[in-house]
Amino acid sequence: MFSLTVRRHFMIAHSLPREAFGPAQGLHGATFVAEVTFRRARLNDDAIVLDIGVAGKALDAVLERLDYSNLDEHPDFEGKLTTTEALAQYIAEAVAGTIGGSDDGSALEGIDVVLRENPDAWAGYSLQLRAE
Repeated sequence: MFSLTVRRHFMIAHSLPREAFGPAQGLHGATFVAEVTFRRARLNDDAIVLDIGVAGKALDAVLERLDYSNLDEHPDFEGKLTTTEALAQYIAEAVAGTIGGSDDGSALEGIDVVLRENPDAWAGYSLQLRAE
């Protein structure tokens, strides 16, 4: 399996209004590093997984909708908890929707997202696009 990973950072505000989240129940900010990995079993005719510029632009387009926003007021998250895991799933699905129609995007077998809030803790989500 081949892979290509692009990385960006973004900043959000949100609250996690459940007792399990302790002090994070209140409105607070978070800066995330998003790592998105595109996977496919075989390289394309250009011997790549996906054009790195296309991959970066797809991630930029998704993060632009989140960066510097309060997710408590974001329409895509109405009634949802915006945990790191839930954000990773949102980003994976949104990137897949952005890139899926391209020639290279339609051949992808999976997209993995890892969100890091600090070097010692992260969460992720793997989206399978086609049977491997």
